[in-house]
Amino acid sequence: MQDVVKLTEAAAYQIKDVMKENNEEGTYFRVSVKGGGCSGLSYGIGLDDTKQEDDVLSEQFGVKVLVKKDDIPILQGTEIDFKQSLMGGGFTIDNPNAIYTCGCGSSFRTETEQGTPEKC
Repeated sequence: MQDVVKLTEAAAYQIKDVMKENNEEGTYFRVSVKGGGCSGLSYGIGLDDTKQEDDVLSEQFGVKVLVKKDDIPILQGTEIDFKQSLMGGGFTIDNPNAIYTCGCGSSFRTETEQGTPEKC
């Protein structure tokens, strides 16, 4: 099975660096979707020490990535990168399933999932 979420090498390097700084090497990197935000859906990314029964696991560049089975249709084909600039650095998420995003860039909706939009 193809990876649901693809990490770039730069993103994987940054994730491993964060794990090392927080003494959490060997934990999982979880990518999730939750309701909310201006457009109805928001991304969640973070470290998690527990793999659940309904998680799909992949490993990329030495990072173990978890995605809940229910989030696969929304996240399939998503790429996570880490970009560095003069103003600092941050993760970018490119989701080919997002048909609309709000101005803040962290909220979206897909053709099949509207989520639960909130006022900005």
